[in-house]
Amino acid sequence: MAAISLRKLEETAPALVEAYRSAGISLRKHGLDELRAAVYLVIDHSGSMKPYYDDGSVQALADRVLGLSAHLDDDGRVPVVFFSTDVDAVTDIALDGHEGSVERIVAGLGHMGRTGYHVAMDAVIDHYLDSGATVPALVVFQTDGGPTSRPAAERHLCKAARLPLFWQFVGFGDPGSRQFDFLRKLDELAVPGKRIVDNAGFFHAGEDPGRVSDAELYDLLVGEFPRWLTAARAAGIVRPA
Repeated sequence: MAAISLRKLEETAPALVEAYRSAGISLRKHGLDELRAAVYLVIDHSGSMKPYYDDGSVQALADRVLGLSAHLDDDGRVPVVFFSTDVDAVTDIALDGHEGSVERIVAGLGHMGRTGYHVAMDAVIDHYLDSGATVPALVVFQTDGGPTSRPAAERHLCKAARLPLFWQFVGFGDPGSRQFDFLRKLDELAVPGKRIVDNAGFFHAGEDPGRVSDAELYDLLVGEFPRWLTAARAAGIVRPA
C-alpha cells in the first residue's frame, strides 16, 4: 500500500496523478510496493545546467521524484540539495505547491559554479543522519557532467556504503560524452575491495530528459534498488524487512 493514497494525491497535487500511477507500477514490478524509504533529490546547479533549468527538465525530474516518493514516504516532501562548487541550497519540495518549485528555489541561489559531487554527498549524509531516519534512502543524484574532484567523490561514495543510502545517478546530456566515464566507474567500483556493498547505479536520461516516459524513468530509478536492499540487509546496513 502506498504511503500517500491516490485520493490524497488528487487533493494535493492533481498534476502528478499519472506520474504517481506509473511509479506504483514500477514499484510493484520490482517488489517494492510495500517498502517504506526516504527519497532524496540532488540537483546539479553548475553553469552548464542552465538549459535544463530553462526548458523545464529539472522541474520535470523533481515532479516525478515527488510522485515516486509519495509511494514510499508519507510526509509529502522530498529533501533537495542543489550543488555546484559548493552546496547552494538544502531545502524541500512538497506535493502541495510543487509546480514552479525549482524556479522559485533557484531564483535565490545566484552564481552557477562548477560540479562538486562530494559536497552534495556530504550534505545528504548529514541530513540523513540528523533526521534520525530508520528506513533506507534512495538518493536520486542528477548531473550533466563529471566531478571537479574524482578522488573526493569516490571516497565519499565508499564511505557512504556503510550507511543505508543508495545513490542513483542520472545523467543529463550526450550519452556518448566522456564526461560520464567517471560515473560508469563509480557504478562498477569493486565490492568488497572498495566498498562493502554496491551502493550506486547510473543511467543516462539523454539530451532531452523530458522525453523519457514516466514508465521508463521509474524503472531506471528503482531497478537496482532491490539488489542493493538485499545486500545491505545481509551486511547489517539496513534492518531486515
